[in-house]
Amino acid sequence: MIRALLLLTILWTFTLLMLGAYVRLTDAGLGCPDWPGCYGQLTAPDEPHEITQAEQTFGGEVHAGKGSKEMLHRYVAAGLGVLVLVLALAMVLWRQRLDRLPIWLIVLPVLLIVFQALLGMWTVTLKLMPVVVTAHLLGGMSLLALLVAMAGRIATPLPAAFAEVRSACYLALLLLTGQIILGGWVSTNYAGLACSTSVFCQNELAGHSGIWEAFRPDRLLGQTADGASLSLAHLAAIQSLHRLGAMLVLLVIGRLIYVLHQRSSRLALPLAAALLLQIGLGISNVLFSLPLPLAVAHNGGAALLLAMIVFIAARLPVAKYTAISRLDATWVRSSL
Repeated sequence: MIRALLLLTILWTFTLLMLGAYVRLTDAGLGCPDWPGCYGQLTAPDEPHEITQAEQTFGGEVHAGKGSKEMLHRYVAAGLGVLVLVLALAMVLWRQRLDRLPIWLIVLPVLLIVFQALLGMWTVTLKLMPVVVTAHLLGGMSLLALLVAMAGRIATPLPAAFAEVRSACYLALLLLTGQIILGGWVSTNYAGLACSTSVFCQNELAGHSGIWEAFRPDRLLGQTADGASLSLAHLAAIQSLHRLGAMLVLLVIGRLIYVLHQRSSRLALPLAAALLLQIGLGISNVLFSLPLPLAVAHNGGAALLLAMIVFIAARLPVAKYTAISRLDATWVRSSL
């Protein structure tokens, strides 16, 4: 029962990540100017009298379609919150049967859900401030990683020989996390099409000073910290660093795949397929000018890569058990 509930929660989280990307990429993040409702209602206003009242109360033009997308995202997020809470309670009750599952791994997703709700509110009140929206994306990815880590912990551990994969696995996780942050920064600043003429955007960056303004966390959307408008070179700088990160991630995860393949092709080949898919999606987004389905799929590809590596890392043998196994093996050899 717990495994089924955990699987449902993981799939729900992945779906919510994709839905969040869809809302963000369709520019519906401010479809509702208030929180947690939409123009003071439980659903987005769509009737003529509701739209008229909303425009009089809140000012500006009401976009019913965008509001509906945003409210769907909020309701799905609320459902995930309920699922995570039920899962945590179930795991606490059954924890004596889940000896490899630490208590912090059960509690942390609940705390993260609360923080995600706050980030959702700040996303609206701070008008899509890039650092808040990026943090919201990272929070969703972190929640997925924690849930997948639970699944890995209650699954059958990998043999002791896989202990040597640990360093390659953790390095891949570190760089992939950094790349996800950069990808979020690209998306929240709408920099996906900032350059397409060269691999690292040299033409757009040539002769420009102060490009690191684009990475300051204390600025509003479309502005520098001083309130000036961001230039194309600022956006190209963000895109350029994301592309450089993609090269590093390709090398590091490629090395992890090689190390894994020496021990198990069943683990290495699916990870290789996911990596190639994500690289292909990234290139296709540039070649075809960021079509919505491919852009959403690119977010999903990052989540899939993260989940696969976390699952492998969570199944690695615990260090102390590995050390004991080596001591036992040494004692056996010396006895013989």
